[in-house]
Amino acid sequence: MTNNETHTKAAEKIQPYISNRLLTVPNIICVIRLLGSFVLIPIAWQDQNEIFLWVFLFLAMTDWLDGKLAILLNQRSVFGARLDSWADAALYAALLFGLVTMYDETLKEELVWITAALATYLISTTAGFWKYQRWPSYHTRAAKTAWFLTAVGVICLFSDWSLWPLRIAIGAVIITNLEALLITITFPTWRVDVTSIYHAWRDRSDS
Repeated sequence: MTNNETHTKAAEKIQPYISNRLLTVPNIICVIRLLGSFVLIPIAWQDQNEIFLWVFLFLAMTDWLDGKLAILLNQRSVFGARLDSWADAALYAALLFGLVTMYDETLKEELVWITAALATYLISTTAGFWKYQRWPSYHTRAAKTAWFLTAVGVICLFSDWSLWPLRIAIGAVIITNLEALLITITFPTWRVDVTSIYHAWRDRSDS
């Protein structure tokens, strides 16, 4: 048995409601978000700010929608959790590219914090790959909050209102990444859909 199979069986033992189904409604929505993220790149390159904003908000909404449908339709899956993380990473990368391309002058003073958000994400993800040989897919409450704050911050930036909502969102992303790192340190085997580091500690102590 390979390491990946061992990790998957361990995760399913702890979370028996998760299966390896591939073709589900939430997964299809994730694929739309994943492919749509690449569409944002030429839009940003052509400096189409308004179109970029609306497409981004639509794709960001699919992240909320696929999670709700996965629960309502009982279609949560191991592959779906991983696909959701890939789609989120692609959308964040496309957003970062768009912001740097269209608002480079405005965001120069935020470079340190943007770099910190990117660095903590890379560290957290690398730790997951190193420990589990796969992408961390925790989908914490903090991550969902960070997504909401990011959407609000992007709206405020594109409407020339204020940078502060985006700054708060970047801070939330950093905290989310650090929490994900702590969860990776806490669990000996790969897990998906972990609500918070508190729940990780509680589950670890109960196991």
